[in-house]
Amino acid sequence: MSYRLDAVVGDFDRLRGRAGGVPGAVVAPLGRRMGLLPLSAALRGDLPRVLRVLSRDGPVARVEADFWGGDGEQTAALWRAGVREWGPVRASEFSGPRRDWPINAALARLGVAPAGPGAPDHRDLFAEVGLGRGRDEEDWHRAALEARDAADYDAWHARDRVEREAEERAAAERAARERLSGVPVPLDGKEVIALLGIPQGPAVGAAVRHLQLLRVERGPLSREEAEAALRAWAAEQGLSPVRPEDAPGRP
Repeated sequence: MSYRLDAVVGDFDRLRGRAGGVPGAVVAPLGRRMGLLPLSAALRGDLPRVLRVLSRDGPVARVEADFWGGDGEQTAALWRAGVREWGPVRASEFSGPRRDWPINAALARLGVAPAGPGAPDHRDLFAEVGLGRGRDEEDWHRAALEARDAADYDAWHARDRVEREAEERAAAERAARERLSGVPVPLDGKEVIALLGIPQGPAVGAAVRHLQLLRVERGPLSREEAEAALRAWAAEQGLSPVRPEDAPGRP
């Protein structure tokens, strides 16, 4: 799988403020209050001026990476107050400390501090800010457009947190209804519907999964044990039998 990056990274709010004066420039949010401006062919054609404008109020890093599988190279340089202050530094061998890899070194110079020991990716600023979330210019343009309505980084971050929590809850709810492969139980879906008087739907899958988890914990269940366990589970879940007149498809 390929990974290509050619962008300018800096403080999100400051970078987006400066990008307003650069035609065609958009800024995608990263972690740690950073932002990423993908460099299109048009912007690369006027790159010295673009970097002078973007670095006028604070440091920015021009970062490049091109990988296929595990092989490739990365380059980074730091610009401040309209001039190049550090770099460009290139590397195609990555056996040394991660802090010395060009993009990580540039991020450190932008003020991104490593997370504490034990935190995920605590030695890799590239991963900490989320540079692996996109794999090409198109991905970063899409991320920038999705964040374009956010007033600032804090507004985007709050919205992103709400969306991620909603996705996690939805994933947990789906997992709770998914049946376990290769774990047989005495009752199938139709028999669960008949026993509990509930309509076809997510609750049926959740009921079967409950029986499967009981089998994993206790071993095989008899039909009588399974029926008793399901009735108790349905009561705990607050599931009420459907009245005949409310059954799906009834006029």
